[in-house]
Amino acid sequence: MNTLPTVCFLCTGNAARSVMARAMFAQRSDGYRAIGAGTLVLEGLPMSHRTRTAMAAHGLTDPDHRSRQFGIDHVDVDLVVAMEPAHIAWIRRNYPTVSWRTATFPRLVRDLPTPDAGDLGTRLASMGLAKIEVGDWEEVVDPASGDQIDFDNCAATLDRLVDKLVERLGPGPV
Repeated sequence: MNTLPTVCFLCTGNAARSVMARAMFAQRSDGYRAIGAGTLVLEGLPMSHRTRTAMAAHGLTDPDHRSRQFGIDHVDVDLVVAMEPAHIAWIRRNYPTVSWRTATFPRLVRDLPTPDAGDLGTRLASMGLAKIEVGDWEEVVDPASGDQIDFDNCAATLDRLVDKLVERLGPGPV
């Protein structure tokens, strides 16, 4: 049984943004378990070659990745990291009990209280995430219909965000 807090990276198809972010986070944070899911997924598909290429440029692989739909088996995660405002709306509509611990990546790296403010649940609760107004500035742009450069740029953005999130989250429970 895994007792580490679970962080779920959420995008639309679980084919690019959440795949890259999950792999980066898993590589950099020993104190948390990283998983990924999507809001509108064709289950069981591998990542695209453009995602694979963008990840390789960051020294990452995930040959066993298969896309997964966010569902009932995800409702107990400790934190959902969404890639855009539409994902927040989707969680609020479909899994409202998870909304208090769901935030966009940009909001988390800007507003998550530091570890000295308490455990993760306490820090997330203090943010009022279930009702906070989500802004357009909170989007990590989806590279899905773009060229390789768009995937590479997305990976670079996620690389910076993951570093900041790891710092904001802290080392995890002892």
